[in-house]
Amino acid sequence: MTYTDADLTALLHRLDDPELVEHPPGYDHAATRALFERLVARLDADFDTRCTADHQVQDASLHARVEVPTEATVCGERIVVSVSNFGSMAVVAAENPGVYSDTEEAAEAGALDITDLRKVERALTSLGYVLIPERLLTRPYDGLSPLASYRPGERVDWWARYFDYI
Repeated sequence: MTYTDADLTALLHRLDDPELVEHPPGYDHAATRALFERLVARLDADFDTRCTADHQVQDASLHARVEVPTEATVCGERIVVSVSNFGSMAVVAAENPGVYSDTEEAAEAGALDITDLRKVERALTSLGYVLIPERLLTRPYDGLSPLASYRPGERVDWWARYFDYI
């Protein structure tokens, strides 16, 4: 399914909990991890490689991330997929999150092949993940949680809310 920026912005606000910052109410870690493991297996198969998965995330709204290695991509840059504890949201980045504003910019810069991107997007959407463009996550956080109190003096954005350590 294709979502507009307005749809995705509404989703970010709808999932925002005023009290829970690491995971939503009713969070099922085992189910979230099982879905993530299916994603890793799918990317391994689709790219005919062994992807690296970081499962050791704690004290974060980020659940885990998986990296498609450089040798398996057309452009020779790794692809990083970050998965949130909230709403099965995922972000795709070339090289590393924050290097490009979104996948379109990465493709224009020659760091991300569209065929590779489509493989990742198909894997994510077939598993029920909602893709969030990085450019929406770099906007200042204006939600309900006390996230700013966890990061005094720091600029807080939507990336910190759903894809970072708290």
